[in-house]
Amino acid sequence: MKSEHRHELKTNELARWLANFPQWAKENRTTIIYVSALVIVVAGLYFWKRYKKNVVSVREQLNLTNLITQLSQSKPQILQAQAQGFDSSYNLLPIADKLAAAAQNTKNNQMAALALIKRAQALRMELHYRLEAAGEREIKAQIDTAKASYTEAINLLSNADSQTPIENRKFKNPSLIATAKFGLGLCEEELGNFEKAEQIYRDIVENAFFEGTTAAAEAKQRLDTMADYRQKVVFKQSPIKSGTKPAPSELMQPQIKLQAPDINKAQPIIRE
Repeated sequence: MKSEHRHELKTNELARWLANFPQWAKENRTTIIYVSALVIVVAGLYFWKRYKKNVVSVREQLNLTNLITQLSQSKPQILQAQAQGFDSSYNLLPIADKLAAAAQNTKNNQMAALALIKRAQALRMELHYRLEAAGEREIKAQIDTAKASYTEAINLLSNADSQTPIENRKFKNPSLIATAKFGLGLCEEELGNFEKAEQIYRDIVENAFFEGTTAAAEAKQRLDTMADYRQKVVFKQSPIKSGTKPAPSELMQPQIKLQAPDINKAQPIIRE
C-alpha cells in the first residue's frame, strides 16, 4: 500500500509540473533561450573539433605518405640523372626539410617518429648519391644531423624523458624503434665508429622487444658480416667525372644499403 501511495504521489506531482510547465516556461523564457543556445554552441564546438581533428589527421597522413613516396622514387631518378652526367642528389634536401616540418607539425608521435626516420635517411642518401665527394667536415655535420633525427624519433616513442638512458626506457612500436636504432648504427659505420655500430646492432638483436622486426634481422646480418665491411665508408666521387659514359653497374652506389620501404604495409619497413 505504501509503495502504491508513493507512486500515486509522484504521478500527481508530475501531472502538476506538466500543467504548470507552460507558465514556468513563459516566466523563464530568457533563461531557457540562453541555456539552449549555450548547449547548442558547446555541442557544435565539440563536434567541429572532432571533425577538424580527423580532417587534419588524414591530411597529415597523406602528406607524409607523399613525402615518403618522393623519397622512394628519388633513387632511380638520381641514378638516371647520373647516367647523363647530372647531379640531382640535392633534390633530397628539400624532401628532408619537408619531412622535418611534417614531424614538427603533427601531434601524432608515431607519425612524427616515422617522418624523422625518413628525414635521416634522406640526409644520408644525399651524401651517398653525390657526383662529387663531400668534405669530411660536411659529412660529419650531415651524419650528425641524421643521428639527431634518429634519436629524436626514439625519444618520441619513449615513455621517459630524453635524459633517461635508452636501455632503461620502455617503448611503443618496436618496428619504428628498431629501425631508428639501426639507423644510428649505420650512421656510426659511416663515421668509421665500428665498435659503436657493432654495439648498437648487438643491442637490437639481443632485445626481445625487437624480435621479429626487419631491423633486427638486418642488424644480425650486419653483425654476421661485420668483418667484410669493417673499413671506413668512403663517399667517393662518381666515375662519370672521368669523361666517359659508365656502364649501369659503374653508377655510383652507396656503400651502405639504402633501400626504399613499402609504405603500403601495416608496419613501415625502413631499411635505409
